[in-house]
Amino acid sequence: MAGGKLSARQKMINLMYLVFIAMLAMQMGKKVLSSFGRMNETFENANETATKMNQASLTKLASLAVDQSEKYAPLNEQAKKLSSISNKFDSYLESLKTKMLKPVEKKDDYEAMSGSNEVDEIFFVNGKETKEGKDFVHNIDSYREGVLKLLGPKFANQDLLAKVKKKFSTEPDIIGKKGKEPWLESRFEGFPLISSVTNITKMQNDIKTTETEVYNSLVAGQRESDVSMTNYDAMVVFSKNAYYPGEKLEGKIVLGKNDPTLKASKVVINGREVAQSNIQAGQVTISGSAGNVGEHELKGKFTFIENGKPIDIDIIGGKYSVIPKPNEAVISADKMNVVYRGVANPITISIPGVPNNKVTASAPGLSNKGGGKYVMTPPKQREVTINVTGKLPNGTTVKSSKLFRVKAIPSPAGTIRGTVGYQKMSKSSLLKSTIGAKLQDFVFDLKIGVSGFSVKVPGKPTINVRGTRFDAAAIRAIKKAKRGDVINIFNIKASLTNNSTYHLNNTSGVTVEITS
Repeated sequence: MAGGKLSARQKMINLMYLVFIAMLAMQMGKKVLSSFGRMNETFENANETATKMNQASLTKLASLAVDQSEKYAPLNEQAKKLSSISNKFDSYLESLKTKMLKPVEKKDDYEAMSGSNEVDEIFFVNGKETKEGKDFVHNIDSYREGVLKLLGPKFANQDLLAKVKKKFSTEPDIIGKKGKEPWLESRFEGFPLISSVTNITKMQNDIKTTETEVYNSLVAGQRESDVSMTNYDAMVVFSKNAYYPGEKLEGKIVLGKNDPTLKASKVVINGREVAQSNIQAGQVTISGSAGNVGEHELKGKFTFIENGKPIDIDIIGGKYSVIPKPNEAVISADKMNVVYRGVANPITISIPGVPNNKVTASAPGLSNKGGGKYVMTPPKQREVTINVTGKLPNGTTVKSSKLFRVKAIPSPAGTIRGTVGYQKMSKSSLLKSTIGAKLQDFVFDLKIGVSGFSVKVPGKPTINVRGTRFDAAAIRAIKKAKRGDVINIFNIKASLTNNSTYHLNNTSGVTVEITS
């Protein structure tokens, strides 16, 4: 066609060929626009689910902050600050999308969103960024730096910090031979409206994902610290707090967080090594003379082997008094310093030097099991007082009382294959897994049953499942998940197996990333 004149027939053929190519390009363009629209819908659905999951995580952290303020109150404050700046940035992006879509009559007619004027007029004028365009970039930078500052350079999950820097980077893009191009121009100028909207929705998804990963890291980091031997305290617990001169001293030394599988390799008390026969699981039994009247103290250390190295834990709280005669009742809760609703709380009540049959105790929900042992089934009040009366050998009556806080059982944590939190596994492993719930770091070993749960696979509707294993509908949805997809399991319905009338707080969900 480059040489000579073309015939009329050839000219017609060439013209038809050009028209055909143009029509084909238009058809392909419509498919691409529709694809962006469906992608935007997927991100929006994922954002709704992530918002609910993140709120559940915040609720769980707030509950932990109440129950264990020293551990979780700082983490809860950090999480609330992250939620605040994330919500502020998310709301800004949502208002920006609303402004972009304002001229569009049908929000689901993606093929009609092929123009770029709606976005270009907001972000650019005469080839330069507008104030609103600069504000957009500034908001992204502010969010990125705000998150990095909040977490700090010593944050345990350094990979997460790197993700935040990358996801919310506004550094210029390298475009082929053109070299560097400003981020806003590279990502938004001249692009179809639907692609820009999808781009912003994806950024909102990055916000939600960042929140999820931070919340999981905060809790996981604390729990990892909890299991370290360096965070255990050895405490002295006597059978009673005061003794007569020469009376036999009885009691035990236990770890602050008693683990029945934990046994020290060596224990030294007041400079003398304890016999191995007295070193038991999570505790050491002591026996000997209480000594003369006055103040006494047991000092020493537990020695454990962790990662091949010895870890020493100093014994604290070993002070006791030997007194000439008792002057008040001694009441100690076998399960720390509170009683819990929904369970039978064991209580030991005694008065030094007074036989158990000469001691009486009364309180709402308190029952005597004999031998100084009682069981407390707390009332609905937030506090309960135990009143104790004892008759001394000389006929004198001693009265005392003790105030206990009444607390609800903490919220259970959802589990998959017995493990809580964020996990990675293959689809085949996930399909074989069982959903459960458990109480973490709780003083009672309660059995929790699960009657159902909800599962959300990216791009699929939420599926409600009965029982503890995935049903046919859930299995079909999971099989369609792709590598890297995050599947959320939430709304786990848990209850006490031995007390169905007690209503547990909401159970936290679990998140699974598909690896294959």
